Amino acid sequence: MAGHSKWANIKHKKAKTDAQKGNRFTKISREITVAVKHGGEDPEANIRLRMAIQKAKEANMPNDNIQRAIYKGTGESSSQDYEEVVYEGYGPGGFAVYLEIVTDNRNRTAGEIRNIFSKRGGNLGESGCVSWMFEKKSIFVLNGLDKTTDENDVFEAAVNAGADDLYSNDGQFEVSGSPEKFEAIKTALSKSDLEPSYSEIGYVPKNTIKLKDETARQALELLEALENHDDVQNVYANADISDEAAS
Repeated sequence: MAGHSKWANIKHKKAKTDAQKGNRFTKISREITVAVKHGGEDPEANIRLRMAIQKAKEANMPNDNIQRAIYKGTGESSSQDYEEVVYEGYGPGGFAVYLEIVTDNRNRTAGEIRNIFSKRGGNLGESGCVSWMFEKKSIFVLNGLDKTTDENDVFEAAVNAGADDLYSNDGQFEVSGSPEKFEAIKTALSKSDLEPSYSEIGYVPKNTIKLKDETARQALELLEALENHDDVQNVYANADISDEAAS
């Protein structure tokens, strides 16, 4: 695999604390609201909404919160006028950062994101400066599989459903395919008793930049600060950070 979502793997391995839960619920609520606005309130006909609701349930988000977010999207409840924007930039060591943002104040968010970059050795770039380094994919990560699980079995189940790549490292498998194949790949993995620890339609880097020592630690600080910003829905990066630096 030319590149893989190493940062996504790291952030999903980290435990979610109670202090982070409120921030996480806010992000998911916004995703549900925007998904409803763009595709309607029927999860069966709106894959983006279906995935957002799945994410909410995985985070143990109360059903009342989910319903309120749906109401906001349908206009049945007063809400902020959310706007979706993309920001791109570079981190320490020159790695690429691609951000998906949902905000009710673009100017405020741009200033805050620029400040996060500049304080941590990076810089916010122009539109299009790094987007070409990523491609949109269905992404499935499988952790904690039985030691008897054979890589070929995972690969066969995924490829038969339309996956086009598999990355494995120390018992963890990352399967990817085109966005249109998301449901097919997920179903095929489930039928083979291979339940992903997380799944998404997101961006995978075409190539990665290996970071070490202090640069790797600075990169983690930047990515975590961006991840913790309320308006940042998703953070994608082509930084290859060692497990030692991430621990």
